[in-house]
Amino acid sequence: MLHGGLFVVLATCVALAATRESPHADTVRQLFQSIDMRHSDNVFEDGLLDVPDLIRKYRYPVEVHTVTTKDGYILEMHRIPHGRDVNNDPNQKRPVVFLMHGMVSSSADLVIMGPGSALGYILAEEGFDVWMGNARGNYYSRRHVSLNPDVGSTFWKFSWDEIGNIDLPTMIDYALEVSGQERLHYIGHSQGTTSFFVLGSLQPAYNDKFISMHAMAPSAYFEHIENPFLRLVARYVNNIERLAYLLGTGEYLPNSEALTWAGQNLCHDEAVFQPMCSNIVFLIGGWNEDQHNATMIPAILGHSPAGAAARQFVHYGQGIASGEFRRYDHGNVLSNIRAYGTSRPPNYELSKITAPVFLHYSESDPLAHVEDVDRLFRELGNPMGKLLVPMSKFTHLDFIYAIDGRELLYDRIIDIMKTMDASNFYNV
Repeated sequence: MLHGGLFVVLATCVALAATRESPHADTVRQLFQSIDMRHSDNVFEDGLLDVPDLIRKYRYPVEVHTVTTKDGYILEMHRIPHGRDVNNDPNQKRPVVFLMHGMVSSSADLVIMGPGSALGYILAEEGFDVWMGNARGNYYSRRHVSLNPDVGSTFWKFSWDEIGNIDLPTMIDYALEVSGQERLHYIGHSQGTTSFFVLGSLQPAYNDKFISMHAMAPSAYFEHIENPFLRLVARYVNNIERLAYLLGTGEYLPNSEALTWAGQNLCHDEAVFQPMCSNIVFLIGGWNEDQHNATMIPAILGHSPAGAAARQFVHYGQGIASGEFRRYDHGNVLSNIRAYGTSRPPNYELSKITAPVFLHYSESDPLAHVEDVDRLFRELGNPMGKLLVPMSKFTHLDFIYAIDGRELLYDRIIDIMKTMDASNFYNV
């Protein structure tokens, strides 16, 4: 739907678009000029490289790890074990931080904005052992021991309930085992926060494995979401999922060669369509032109969307419609009884989440309303901080793509983690 709509919107508005270069193009060029020229240095290539090669391009160490969940999904993780310019001794033991992406995204979100800007690189330079997860069904975790994602819909019958209850503990246990640590820090964005809240409530023993949890754009309650389109769609989400299965697939917004092509040919600096590309980004994630780097759109569209199950969207839609944070509703009493022992899906018990949780939120996030964040904070078992991003226009996608993300958000998260490490919360 989004893929075709992109071209329709762009074609319709061609006469209205004006040729414009990103106001941050010079900054990006200077960044590339400072890179060792033995390595490629353009956003077009960044959109075509997979995450491991993208990290190698910028001369950071990278490891690729795979784990298999108890229900057969093969997940790929990407690790940056140490820094490139500082904190680069490979033999030094360092604290582990696990990063989890949002909806229809992947580990690419944590590195796509490049050294000095992307959270993954910043954390590595700050002395952390960086692990980046990939949820089942996205571009890097689209495999199973027996199910074929391209045949039928069986592979796709999961929501973020399974991502939180199965994928996260599988990846976290593996990262701790390989790194030789007993505990780690966790940073999630959007769905990466939702899945953490699922894990902490359904498997409370895991709370002891987290030194700190940082929720960027905390996503649990959606009672106050203001988008009229999302509210309308939420009323019919179960029918949408059934339709997807009737069509023989449960996949939604997979990684697309069409969007990669659009990014490379329609959305680059000096392209007549670039303003429309930016407007589509704003439509999805909120409007904040001050933090939007249009020059990077070709790189972003090469990696996002990265695919998800239709049921992930349906589960969020159920939350919008009900105003509750609860497990997936299978749509009929018998199926819910088989799954949960009750006719209706139970709420996630947020009071069971005793890990130290910090909520990082913004006033203009269209998908994480301030009042819903307040409710989440009140119900958590061990809320440590509710921290407002100091920019009124800061919005949902700014948490990962903002030009000034480090100054507005990341440095504060890093300071909290280092303080907790130094205060005997953690023995490195």
